[in-house]
Amino acid sequence: MSNSTKLVPTPGQTVGPFYGYALPYDKDRELLAPGSAGSIRLQGTVYDGAGHPIPDAILEIWQPDAEGNIVHRTGSLVRDGYTFTGFGRSSVGNSGVYTFTTVNPGPTEPGAAPFISVVIFARGLMNRLFTRVYLPENEEALAKDPLLSSLDPERRKTLIARRDADGGLTWDIRLQGEGETVFLDFDGTGTGGATK
Repeated sequence: MSNSTKLVPTPGQTVGPFYGYALPYDKDRELLAPGSAGSIRLQGTVYDGAGHPIPDAILEIWQPDAEGNIVHRTGSLVRDGYTFTGFGRSSVGNSGVYTFTTVNPGPTEPGAAPFISVVIFARGLMNRLFTRVYLPENEEALAKDPLLSSLDPERRKTLIARRDADGGLTWDIRLQGEGETVFLDFDGTGTGGATK
């Protein structure tokens, strides 16, 4: 090959389809046992650009514990029912609904807005999508958050969950179209920004 030949990157391939026997594992969506002290349900629906539920997406979440500590413990793939590792995975059902049993994340530094990091894999996506879901309380912390404050108010709303009457959180994800969720673009330097 000559020095003047330019190599072209191999194009990406669609993420999925996912096969039920390969990715799920026992209690994958239970970051702690349902009914445990402090446990909440995080739930929602994943929608495509036409507003239809996506039946075969997979979500992964990473989050701090209730005190805002980043947990460095093993056990995410073999759950024991009480060790909180901060990682979970949930496939959506035919109705596009996902659910996790977790805790309200604490702020990782004083005055910061608590959030859960989310990654979405779905058929038709060339790459996984990164985003966040914020707790709806503490409007002062939400207003000071660097990511949220960089967005216009309508876009900001797509990253803030609704608090349910039972204390859980509901947060829907829209991959395209009206009300599209804000997704993050990481540029390889460890910094990221909102893409939409």
